[in-house]
Amino acid sequence: QVQLVESGGGLVQPGGSLRLSCAASGRSFSLYTMGWYRQPPGKQRELVATIIPNGSTVYADSVKGRFTISRDNAKNTVYLQMNSLKPEDTAVYYCNARRLASVSWGQGTQVTVSS
Repeated sequence: QVQLVESGGGLVQPGGSLRLSCAASGRSFSLYTMGWYRQPPGKQRELVATIIPNGSTVYADSVKGRFTISRDNAKNTVYLQMNSLKPEDTAVYYCNARRLASVSWGQGTQVTVSS
């Protein structure tokens, strides 16, 4: 398993941008499917975006065209660039790593979009 630590959350005005980072410790980071999930207040956790080892990506419809997931295997880090943020993007954002039967989660980082 890998250990994951998210950073980059905070308070931002509608229309603003944030970049989340997730640093992974452990071996074979490049072989993991990495993902970002979020849990809005009072709601269930939902998928935001994933990136597989070959770099292919998948996005939730609600963030397509606004969010970009990327990875730097040399730094064992996955990023989520969030642009044109909306109040409904407010949530705790979690990093996820999956490979075979191994699943790891970070502790989460709060993103609040409010004027």
